[in-house]
Amino acid sequence: MAWADKYRTMGVRTNADTPSDAKKARELGAEGIGLCRTEHMFFEGNRIDAFREMICSDTVEEREAALDKILPYQQGDFEQLFEAMEGNPVTIRFLDPPLHEFVPQTEEDIKKLADAQGKSVETIKAIIESLKEFNPMMGHRGCRLAVTYPEIAKMQTRAVMEAAIEVKQEKGYDIVPEIMIPLVGEKKELAYVKEVVVQTAEKVKAYYESDIQYKVGTMIEIPRAALLADEIAEEAEFFSFGTNDLTQMTFGFSRDDAAKFLGEYYDKKIFESDPFARIDEEGVGQLVDMACKKGRQTRPDIKLGICGEHGGDPSSVEFCHKIGLSYVSCSPFRVPIARLAAAQAAI
Repeated sequence: MAWADKYRTMGVRTNADTPSDAKKARELGAEGIGLCRTEHMFFEGNRIDAFREMICSDTVEEREAALDKILPYQQGDFEQLFEAMEGNPVTIRFLDPPLHEFVPQTEEDIKKLADAQGKSVETIKAIIESLKEFNPMMGHRGCRLAVTYPEIAKMQTRAVMEAAIEVKQEKGYDIVPEIMIPLVGEKKELAYVKEVVVQTAEKVKAYYESDIQYKVGTMIEIPRAALLADEIAEEAEFFSFGTNDLTQMTFGFSRDDAAKFLGEYYDKKIFESDPFARIDEEGVGQLVDMACKKGRQTRPDIKLGICGEHGGDPSSVEFCHKIGLSYVSCSPFRVPIARLAAAQAAI
């Protein structure tokens, strides 16, 4: 592995949402976190109750009060991640899944939420029903949530910045948080959410009298974002390619359902490999390559990474090296594979 690290030119980060994952990835040689999925943190303990209150609130004030309950938990999560990474970069993706994934399903939980909100069970059921979508993966999720409910982005920004400042003061690590806005397809929506993030971050910095730096970037996972990457780079300080979503949106089939028919595609030699496991260089890869070139035209020093499942696949890592990505990010136990594949690609 020391030889591999000597020869590779591309960084290797990990996808980690918990301190234990982050520590394991560091043991295996990860040089930072390329993707922290914050929604995984919302399901633990009392947080899910508070988040459900937020979803079923009627006013901005009620939503903010519910989110204030989550803030200390979220901040604590980020503090542990920053400590585990010891000053290495940490990219934090803001809330991505549609809200229906968080609502209660059992009668008991619905009744509990209704009591907490002072609403009837029927009212809560009506709210849950209203959140259902025909195609949720292309629905009200990602940055669209932050546009509709900017208070979510404010809370998450506060948690990131307060955690980074406190860990930097306590441990002395040179932390530069990377805040990633998911599912952007239009420069103006990124500009809107970025303004919310920057205003909140600057307030936190002023309160702490801190000069900490931070970056705001986006996940490129919609084909339109790749096509207009030069415009999006005017607002984004870094790109991370979410190749899971980019693959399903480019091919036009669902990752969750494709397994039902892809077997026939392999048998009939239409596909030679699973496009969700090995990057489709001709189609999806062309979009990634184009986005890299267009992004660099606008911002020559833009940091470019990949955090989809392809980040741990050797042939995909080779492709990422070829088009000049700054780093790949993969699950903790695939970090050594990515390190070796990056070195082989360099040689």
